[in-house]
Amino acid sequence: MDNPYLLIAATVLGLLGLLGLYALAVSGGSLGRYFQARRLALRWLRDTEFAAKVDALKEPPKPLKPNAEPVRFLALLQREGRLLDFLLEDIEAYANDQVGAAVRDIHRSCHKALRDHLVLEPVLKAAEEETVEIPAGFDPSAIRLTGNVTGDPPFKGTLRHRGWRVKEIKLAPLPEGQDQFVLQPAEVELP
Repeated sequence: MDNPYLLIAATVLGLLGLLGLYALAVSGGSLGRYFQARRLALRWLRDTEFAAKVDALKEPPKPLKPNAEPVRFLALLQREGRLLDFLLEDIEAYANDQVGAAVRDIHRSCHKALRDHLVLEPVLKAAEEETVEIPAGFDPSAIRLTGNVTGDPPFKGTLRHRGWRVKEIKLAPLPEGQDQFVLQPAEVELP
């Protein structure tokens, strides 16, 4: 090769070819993805707000702490009516009259706890067994259609259950430092 320009051109073309092969390899065969990644990398270098958002994605997500309010209400039903003790007890060995007596007491206590700490209202105001019309755009989390569900709303059907909606929750705040997920503390009697 007597021409140095030809040698330089061949070297540049070879390097460009290698760069293209590299781009294809790292992008999974899509040059569009490679160039998009380069644009994002440049933005990450120049835009500190964008860089902070990208850096936050690198951190493992912190597990979401579940909402303890339903647990607190369950704890209330346990404290007032011993509902969990009853539901977790194997009642097969007890006679029906023993179970019935226990249920009556648990029902009375849990009913009072419900009335004292929740304001409930029916989802639908009509009486059960009445014919109701369900309009278009109804909330499927509030109204469940059963039976022969075909076509588009409005639907007409028989109200089998009015449903319940919590209108207000009246739970006192927990004392500072108390574990919200303890439904009933263990009880230990000392001698």
